[in-house]
Amino acid sequence: MTTRATAAEPTAPEPPVAEPTDARNAHTEDADIAAIERVVAAVERAQRAKDPDAFLALFHPEAVWTTAHGKVLLGLDAIAEFTRAVLPTANWDGQVTYEPVHIRFLRPDVAAVKVRQVYHSPQGGSEGAPLYVMTRQHDGRWLLHACQNTGVPAG
Repeated sequence: MTTRATAAEPTAPEPPVAEPTDARNAHTEDADIAAIERVVAAVERAQRAKDPDAFLALFHPEAVWTTAHGKVLLGLDAIAEFTRAVLPTANWDGQVTYEPVHIRFLRPDVAAVKVRQVYHSPQGGSEGAPLYVMTRQHDGRWLLHACQNTGVPAG
């Protein structure tokens, strides 16, 4: 189950700003949460299929990604090079689940998404705790923008 949180209200009132009437303002928080959950599900599908192209399509061109082993990848080109080398030859059986467990909107178009990642295997599997900072694009799509994957020690 996903929990929700929004950024704290500022202590000083901000001056009124005229809201544009374009499609970006038509989004509701519930619709954004559903869209973010769909991106996490797409990450799961791409990982299960070991499909680098499907995985890379979810990233912002200027994304930053830190792997579970601490490798820092700056920009989509670096993420693509790493992903194309590692994902298709990964030595797990493809049974992995990704569950968004907490979504916090930092701004209406920026969300921090805590994910529970479990690799399942007959030998017991392993768990990760990714954090995705996602941004909503002008066309309404949510993309992975800054990601940190953290391995969870067994036990």
